Amino acid sequence: MAYMTKSLVIVESPAKARTIGKYLGKQYAVKASLGHIKDLPKKDLAVDIDQGFEPTYEVIEGKKKLILELKQASKGADSVYLAADPDREGEAICAHLAEELRAKKDGKPQIWRVMFNEITKSAILRAFEKPVKVDQHLVDAQQARRVLDRLVGYKISPLLW
Repeated sequence: MAYMTKSLVIVESPAKARTIGKYLGKQYAVKASLGHIKDLPKKDLAVDIDQGFEPTYEVIEGKKKLILELKQASKGADSVYLAADPDREGEAICAHLAEELRAKKDGKPQIWRVMFNEITKSAILRAFEKPVKVDQHLVDAQQARRVLDRLVGYKISPLLW
């Protein structure tokens, strides 16, 4: 019997992971990212105002072990399906996961984005029929919002106090 490589699916919550795992079957390993894996560091502004407001993200404290586990799980996989929530926050989570899991050499695993609005077997199977790439426009929208929040938080809060 030939060993079949599992595909890795990453969702946000462990509860969703269990349900989705049941619907997809044994050829899929389903893991949870537990929300965002990267953010702007707390210790400084992390937005380069002179370089087009370019943000500097880093892995969130306490998520390094999780990322190592996800990298390990993706090693033997042909495909990784990112299935965070279908909104700009979810898209940003997927973009950061894709950055961390992107293949260094052989182009494996391929990284896909799947979206569903309900956790039903039919909605999930439908989403996996037409995987797409991460939507950079949604990622940019989330990033713009995050940068604005940071600039306002860092620059305005002291004035208000």
